[in-house]
Amino acid sequence: MRALRLARIAAEAEGLRLRERAQRTAVRVACGMVAMIFSFGVLIFLHIAAWYWIRQSWRQEYAALTLAAADLVLALLLVFLASRSSPSRVEVEALAVRQQALASVGSSLAVSSLALQLLRLVMNFVRRPRGRR
Repeated sequence: MRALRLARIAAEAEGLRLRERAQRTAVRVACGMVAMIFSFGVLIFLHIAAWYWIRQSWRQEYAALTLAAADLVLALLLVFLASRSSPSRVEVEALAVRQQALASVGSSLAVSSLALQLLRLVMNFVRRPRGRR
């Protein structure tokens, strides 16, 4: 009975860990997509700046370059945040609970298996026909 309860606890802990991991992955994907949008903005504004650089006087391109630099800084910040995402405390604790429960299930099943083997030996010894006198 204890083994089933421990297996249930392990399954619940694994479910919690997987939900937390999925949530963390969703946040990382969202930050990555926003960073990609800003990266496209950097490319667009760099092209606009180059176009102004060539076509206009030297003073009007600074607006586009400033905006492109701001987009680049924002994109780099979001990429940094997305890459630094680590498992939450809940996810780490759920993994530890699952591992502990599975280890207990293994030891519980090992003891049960040994007890069953011992019972079979005793039953075979009791059932064995005794030698005739």
